[in-house]
Amino acid sequence: MKCPFCNYDDTRVVDSRLGKEGNNIRRRRECVECERRFTTYERVEETLPLVVKKDGRREMFDRHKIIAGMQRACEKRPVSIATIEKVVDQLEQSLQESGEKEIPASRVGEAIMEALQSIDEVAYVRFASVYRQFRDINEFMAELTDILAKGAVNKKSP
Repeated sequence: MKCPFCNYDDTRVVDSRLGKEGNNIRRRRECVECERRFTTYERVEETLPLVVKKDGRREMFDRHKIIAGMQRACEKRPVSIATIEKVVDQLEQSLQESGEKEIPASRVGEAIMEALQSIDEVAYVRFASVYRQFRDINEFMAELTDILAKGAVNKKSP
């Protein structure tokens, strides 16, 4: 594996450990040339369905793209990267278990919004405002009113 610091082609594994969930291996590596250390993760390459966009284009499911979108929505909010990664892990697992070859992008977006709503309502509203592309303030206010109504119902429940 190439060193990320000096691009030398030879590194050695210093330590290997099983990941927290048992679905990846964390490896500490050291460059033979510059002797700097870095971490890599090895995981099973899973076949995920293609994502069908609104315009009909098909894209590979991109974990990093989803994490980046969730991080933007959670910026300056008390949501850890571990929580975001857990949501994406669960999404990937459910998509893989579905066995489908293609899924609409809307299903991915709705799943993310559902998860964010239970994690952080501000992050949910941020994500929803971009995902749903509100045309005006009235659509945005309707979404906020819906959230507030659901919150009032949840607070009344014992």
